[in-house]
Amino acid sequence: MKKLKVLQQIAEHGVVAVLRADTAEDVVRMAEQAIEGGIKVIEITMTVPGALRAIETLAAKYSSTAKDPARFAIIGVGTVLDPETARAAILAGSEFVVGPSLNPETVMLCNRYRIPVMPGCMTIKEIQQALELGVDVVKLFPGNAFSPAMIKAIKGPLPQANIMPTGGVSLSNLAEWIKAGATAVGIGGDLTADAVKTGDYSIIAKKSAEYVAAFKAAKA
Repeated sequence: MKKLKVLQQIAEHGVVAVLRADTAEDVVRMAEQAIEGGIKVIEITMTVPGALRAIETLAAKYSSTAKDPARFAIIGVGTVLDPETARAAILAGSEFVVGPSLNPETVMLCNRYRIPVMPGCMTIKEIQQALELGVDVVKLFPGNAFSPAMIKAIKGPLPQANIMPTGGVSLSNLAEWIKAGATAVGIGGDLTADAVKTGDYSIIAKKSAEYVAAFKAAKA
């Protein structure tokens, strides 16, 4: 089953690049650099003008089923607020859907098309509701509102919950999140800020390699 395989690949690779930019062209360049650096799970946020065009471009070049390692990547969509946006992104080639909050209609649509969906949750009540709707991975958002100890607290009553913190995850604390039980982590501004500031997008590839190394070390 493709959905199960994609979920397994996300957990295996463990680092999700959450990319925002001013143009579709810029976010494609960011994604290409992140992939070159070793991050194989890419989330293009719908706040990017022309985000669907960027997803189409990346989905045409990369795929979770690609045999060529240079062409392997999982392209997804983020900041999805409603099922209409989710469906448009899926048609554009998105292999997973992420939202900043729990929208039941979006979850149901993704389940209908067997696409992994990761809604943002902050409370035990929201996480329980997400699990009841069939969510496989819950996005703990904003991650900088919590410490890694929050995962242990969640897994007390809900040990079956797979948690992906996003926001506030950095090279300095990634290991703490993984050792606390995070299934994966989402990396946003820390990955791209220096590149945007300097115009040197190769910085993203270098930082991506550092994040991948940090994840592997934490898992080991």
